[in-house]
Amino acid sequence: MEISKESKPKGLLEKYQNLDRAKLLEKIDDDIQELNLLKKQLREDIESQRENAPDTNTHKNIESTINNQGSEPSSINEAKQYRQFRQYELAADRVKLFYKEQHEKQTVAYNIQARINFKTKIRGRMTVWDALVKLNNLLDESDPDTELSQIDHALQTAEAIRRDNKPRWFQLVGLIHDLGKLLYFYDSQGQWDVVGDTFPVGCKFSKKIIFHEYFKENPDLKNPLYRTKYGIYSPHCGLDNVMLSWGHDEYMYHLAKEQTTLPPEALAMIRYHSFYPWHSEGAYKYLMNEKDEEMLKCVQEFNPYDLYSKSDVRCDIEELKPYYLELIDEFFPKKIVEF
Repeated sequence: MEISKESKPKGLLEKYQNLDRAKLLEKIDDDIQELNLLKKQLREDIESQRENAPDTNTHKNIESTINNQGSEPSSINEAKQYRQFRQYELAADRVKLFYKEQHEKQTVAYNIQARINFKTKIRGRMTVWDALVKLNNLLDESDPDTELSQIDHALQTAEAIRRDNKPRWFQLVGLIHDLGKLLYFYDSQGQWDVVGDTFPVGCKFSKKIIFHEYFKENPDLKNPLYRTKYGIYSPHCGLDNVMLSWGHDEYMYHLAKEQTTLPPEALAMIRYHSFYPWHSEGAYKYLMNEKDEEMLKCVQEFNPYDLYSKSDVRCDIEELKPYYLELIDEFFPKKIVEF
């Protein structure tokens, strides 16, 4: 006999609600990642075409094919480009509503309040490994058909970095960079303030932000200062002084900044890994200082591990656990972390 929501015990009802929310978050996050991957591949292919085709008209024809969906590709290269762009468009269609809500609600006022909430509230106390398990259970129970767990994804990223003989702090970033998604089960207002590409608030929204047109309903556009190029910032003030849209990156960055001994490069990888308008599209250079130039290289070095490390081969969690517990202890002075 099916139990109605009204008659379910409170704890059981909360679990079902969490599973529903988890499934939605996991789906939209996968779609966002697919979109970013396709966009990267499309951009790389266009760059390759530029390098290998000195005839600029050839490149213009390719762009024309991409921009005119009804036209027929006239060459093999154009056909390949067209197919890639159509894949990108289909992926984009799946996340349009998400980005519409995100772009309308990520305001200066909201971001200030989110940071106040972070500073004045402890959502839970646990070890980093227990937090990974908690995230793992919350998200993976939402989709019993998934073959790979959240811990698998975290370990795959960390292990790919480890195989390339990167520093130990770099490996830890691979393990914890998405741990901030726990925010979704604490006090987020939806998916829009947890996942998705990030961007500065308090200044003009760059046209290089995905679905830039959806900012037209953002209340900050009514503020004359926020509409200007620099807004509340100053030229080359440094991204440390810029308020990025709140989400799992920013949440985990602030947590790591206060409770770890990770170097600035690691903190930058955590904070900026979803800041695609910056690290992939070259936007907001006018806010960067010398430190950001170095941090950009680090984030770009991390990005391929974030996008390409997923594999169907499962990790032996119990075999790897001792290594990563030691790694966590190396950079988290206190075993119990305040989330």
